[in-house]
Amino acid sequence: MDQADICARIELLKQDHRDLDAAIEALRQLPMPDMIQLQRFKKRKLLLKDEIAMLEDLLIPDIIA
Repeated sequence: MDQADICARIELLKQDHRDLDAAIEALRQLPMPDMIQLQRFKKRKLLLKDEIAMLEDLLIPDIIA
């Protein structure tokens, strides 16, 4: 994976993360939200956040101090 591929993947994951934010908020607005689905969305959102952080770390060069 080159730097451009990593950046493109990060942007895609960030969009998915924002979409999940919207889905979670919409689910919370329901009179009787499906708590299991809500937890699944939250877990998926955390996984996306972890993957974004890992990919962003790949973009930062290692500096020997």
